[in-house]
Amino acid sequence: MQKVKLDRFVQKYNLNGQAEQVKWKSKDKKLSTSFITQDKSLLGKVTLDNFDFEETELGIYDTAQLKSLLGVLGDKITLDTLKMGDRAISLKIKNEAVSVDFNLSDLSVIPEAPKMKHIPNFGTKIKIDSHFISNFVKGKSALSETDSFTILQDRNNNVNVIIGYSSTNTNRVNIPVNTESCDLVEPISFNAELFKEILIANKECETATLEVSNEGLATINFKVDDYDSTYYMVAIKSVD
Repeated sequence: MQKVKLDRFVQKYNLNGQAEQVKWKSKDKKLSTSFITQDKSLLGKVTLDNFDFEETELGIYDTAQLKSLLGVLGDKITLDTLKMGDRAISLKIKNEAVSVDFNLSDLSVIPEAPKMKHIPNFGTKIKIDSHFISNFVKGKSALSETDSFTILQDRNNNVNVIIGYSSTNTNRVNIPVNTESCDLVEPISFNAELFKEILIANKECETATLEVSNEGLATINFKVDDYDSTYYMVAIKSVD
């Protein structure tokens, strides 16, 4: 296996340290994980197809440490597990003569990512492309201390994504967007740092759709190569 394949899987759920403790599930040549961020503002699932590995469930308690260990190895790797009875206790990752051992956690100490009990109507659908991803990432980097971005529709029915929005005069980045539909009744805001990390982790995807509900939830799905990544973001309090 090419190491980059596993690296990309990790990046799509870890989001630069936002989700560290997860369960990896390997079954039917698919590797998947469901996760929730520590602040519980983002829920997601990432699936990697064509993953030829034993059927197992692995407790990953410290993803940052795993990423560091992967960095030791070259491009082509093999994976194996050390077991105690039926439980996998260590993941061995090998590149030619060099190998690393990553201690696995007991599954009981990994928090379960909850399932969505209610999927609201997503009446606003915003087209996401590589141009938008680039603009948003650059805009958030320019306003590194800004916590939120806001989606709003102006008097001319144009929809904008605004980093640093406020009813008062502020530094901000305004990004016009194309929509398939829009039923926003008022501006709605989300965590800008989390969304930036989602976009960076899925930057190779050329097209996606950000769906937004007036009930305070947004979702986006990326399908590219062997990866299928879905994220749900909870709205934050209205920006003054």
